[in-house]
Amino acid sequence: MVGNQPQEYQVPTGVGLTAVHVAAARAAEGRRNAPLFDDPFAADFVTAAGAALSFTNYHPPAAQDTADLWAWVASYAVIRTRFFDDYFRDACAEGCRQVVILAAGLDTRAFRLSWPAGVRLFELDTPEVLTFKDQVLAERDTAPACQRVAINVDLRQDWPATLVQAGFHPAEPTAWLAEGLLIYLTQDERDQLLDRVRQLSAPGDWLAIEYNSEYMTQTAVQLMINSLSEPSSPDSAFLKTLWQSGTQEDPTSWLGRHGWQAHEYDASERAQFYGRPLPVYHGPVVQSALAARRGLVIAQQPRPAEPPRTTCSGPNYAHA
Repeated sequence: MVGNQPQEYQVPTGVGLTAVHVAAARAAEGRRNAPLFDDPFAADFVTAAGAALSFTNYHPPAAQDTADLWAWVASYAVIRTRFFDDYFRDACAEGCRQVVILAAGLDTRAFRLSWPAGVRLFELDTPEVLTFKDQVLAERDTAPACQRVAINVDLRQDWPATLVQAGFHPAEPTAWLAEGLLIYLTQDERDQLLDRVRQLSAPGDWLAIEYNSEYMTQTAVQLMINSLSEPSSPDSAFLKTLWQSGTQEDPTSWLGRHGWQAHEYDASERAQFYGRPLPVYHGPVVQSALAARRGLVIAQQPRPAEPPRTTCSGPNYAHA
């Protein structure tokens, strides 16, 4: 044993470790009386990671204002998760039977959502992330609710051929997801990723992304460094290199340039819709970060009979 971490677990490092922090937010949501979703595996990932969660275990926030920022981020992650859960439900209702989750991390939708018959779900991520994930899931002796295909790839490399070899059919209706991914890529890498997704997409296919502005990314990195009680720690150096960049371009325009019709949703409005308003904090640090633009975006490849449009209406989110 090393701290709380069993020796047999190879806990992800670098960007991969952020997936454990998101799992911690999902685990906390599951302990609420009326959770927005139930992820019965999230707590297992957190337990398995143990002492690797050093940010909050060993570097508690140095001030209440930055502690509030961490709390807001955890609340936002819950809204984001529920939003993309709904996205997949609606995409499947529209006929999608292929699902691709880019940089899947510790996403357990293959196991915890109710999928229509015939759905194939492809999870793409690095070997260390998927190995850790499968180790933990194997101990639960659980089976996915769809056909799950885990693929070890680096999304900055040439991954489309590997996806096709694993059984992906570009001509079949597909719902793509890039959740919590784009901020870890440079602008060139984001453009390349989007071009590759489009090359594998057919008319009517769906794509959902999370958007953060350039200002949001730069501000968040500095604020998280400030939130550490030891700003000169190795974790500080890690945070400085973690997030590559946001984008200065409007997300609907960016997607439009790559052939997608997009609609942007405000996370705060979605939180109100779910009956779970995001917390309101008034400190200068957290207010500065929250002033930056961010959004949840759903896009679709236009069908041949559709007239040209700049945006799509998005799936129907009438259900609570």
